Amino acid sequence: MKTVLAIRHVAFEDLGVFAPVLEELGYQIRYADPGILAAGELAALEAESPDLLAVLGAPIGAYDEATYPFLQAELELLARRLRSGKPLLGICLGAQLIARALGAGVAPMGVKEIGFGGLRLTAEGAAGCLAALGDGGTVLHWHGDMFELPPGATLLARTDICPNQAFALGTAVLGLQFHLEADPARIEQWLIGHAAELSASGIDPVVIRRQAKEVGEALRRRGQQVLRDWLAAQA
Repeated sequence: MKTVLAIRHVAFEDLGVFAPVLEELGYQIRYADPGILAAGELAALEAESPDLLAVLGAPIGAYDEATYPFLQAELELLARRLRSGKPLLGICLGAQLIARALGAGVAPMGVKEIGFGGLRLTAEGAAGCLAALGDGGTVLHWHGDMFELPPGATLLARTDICPNQAFALGTAVLGLQFHLEADPARIEQWLIGHAAELSASGIDPVVIRRQAKEVGEALRRRGQQVLRDWLAAQA
């Protein structure tokens, strides 16, 4: 059986709609939670052995290792994984940490991009694993920082607010700023878990809840197809 190790920083920001696809494809899922692991356990995780390593989101900055020291161990874990050449998926904070591990910067945008909104694909994105989204397709955005494009990486998607939304490094590394994994049927968990951020940003949860109902099923299917297409490219 193939294995996937997912670094999960917040309980409800898990693999979401990606999990059934991975299970269908024969992956055994294991989570590692930095907030639960004892000191040193994150650093000791085997970076090379899982068939897939996925690093998920969190409401902290990829540059916040002085405040959240475990991020340094996570960056070192990612560096080891990158040297292995094996498949690596980063979502939101995960994508930002991969960018940092590759030598790129991450910084606040000065504005929050939160809610369901459009995404513009580059020519490379439309020709690759993001094709199922369609140019201008709706995804869930939930971030205030942006990664620089890592050296040698290919830009796959952008928005007006955030020009760097997704990147690929070869076929093995995929970084997504947006949340294709989030299950729209579980959006209430996000609205509760990020209530303070929504309030501080002046964003109405009622709007996001309504959008989730409107686009949820189609977005779930498109997101799952993206994952299938990306994993197929690893063969």
